[in-house]
Amino acid sequence: MSPAPSSADPPASSSHPVSVVGIGADGWPGLSGTAREALRAAEVLIGGARQLDLLPPECAGARVGWPSPLRPAVPRLLAEHRERRIAVLASGDPMFYGIGRALAEELGPEGLHVLPHPSSVSYACARLGWPLEDTEVVTLVGRPAARLAASLHEGRRLLVLSADAGTPAAVAALLTSHGFGPSRLRVLEQLGGEDERHVDGLAAEWAHPPGDRLNVIAIACRASADALRLGTVPGLPDEAYEHDGQLTKRHIRAATLGALAPAPGELLWDVGGGSGSIAIEWLRAHPSCRAVSVERDPARAERITRNAGRLGVPALQVVTGPAPTSLAGLEAPDAVFIGGGLTAPGLLDACWEALRPGGRLVANTVTLESEALLAERHKAHGGELVRLAVAHAVPVGGFTGWRQAMPVTQWSVTKPSDSGARSYKGDRS
Repeated sequence: MSPAPSSADPPASSSHPVSVVGIGADGWPGLSGTAREALRAAEVLIGGARQLDLLPPECAGARVGWPSPLRPAVPRLLAEHRERRIAVLASGDPMFYGIGRALAEELGPEGLHVLPHPSSVSYACARLGWPLEDTEVVTLVGRPAARLAASLHEGRRLLVLSADAGTPAAVAALLTSHGFGPSRLRVLEQLGGEDERHVDGLAAEWAHPPGDRLNVIAIACRASADALRLGTVPGLPDEAYEHDGQLTKRHIRAATLGALAPAPGELLWDVGGGSGSIAIEWLRAHPSCRAVSVERDPARAERITRNAGRLGVPALQVVTGPAPTSLAGLEAPDAVFIGGGLTAPGLLDACWEALRPGGRLVANTVTLESEALLAERHKAHGGELVRLAVAHAVPVGGFTGWRQAMPVTQWSVTKPSDSGARSYKGDRS
């Protein structure tokens, strides 16, 4: 899993737990008696300007606004006020894409007293009549709109947490460009407040001007007739990728991802990225998966970035440069895929050394020279050595015959759990 953010400041300690109070667009009238009492008793009130403005004068504590960027300031502000009663304001439920996560990382659950308010997602589902458990939530707060693309499937209901008033138009444009122009959008502003307002329309016809920055977008996904269908399992259509021929083809890709076995929170090194297809489909397996694609050719590296954005995983890290030297300093991976450059001196050793105990290494090749290398490693480390062959039916005169693609030799192996691993530092010879 991703490590918690670190800071040079020590975690704040106090005899009083920090009260974390969720507040909605309805402000003070919408709070429970317990939440109101926590805010009245606080000597320091920390929150965004909009949230602090919702409090009445009877909340007499010193008001401190969050600076930008927010996350690095959390330990500093907690430390500055550690001897005083602190209340932190959050939008809706503090533990749902809220400040509660950062506070829990700093103080631990025992250092918090969380008083949640209904989240904007709960309000939205209540207005729409959508079961919350069947509705996927995607946040675009501080994140690129491209990540929404991975969630677009016919008939799905999505709720998007907007970054600002311009997010609805950006979402409508993205849906249209991905073949989901017929999808219905409903923008729900100031949910739960006196100024609550809803606007709706089709993505392809969206012409509403920007409204309130506090909004949630509901999407009923509908694909156009010519939209490319993208499933949820590995083996996306080859035409989903921009490429120059350097692409792990669909059936081999599906078998490769099966051997890599992505799991939530794990990190993949995709060495010799080509078009980025292995790393991209690793990331699509679960929102918390992480990946680094290493590609020596700058044009291909740029293409990988475009493919990642188009397919909804813009968080893919692309490293441009040759392996193994470009692996130096990268976080130790849970899995490694080598799709090219197997004969580069030291590459296999570097990947094996960096791999975490219990991690998986998968290497594919079509050349006899690299196949011999994989056979040697299979003999030394075990694992599974297989040959994958795919043939496609093609016209032969007035009949149909098989056209054989080049067979792929694949070695997959799990590193023993008693082996060491570290970030790769480069050749130390």
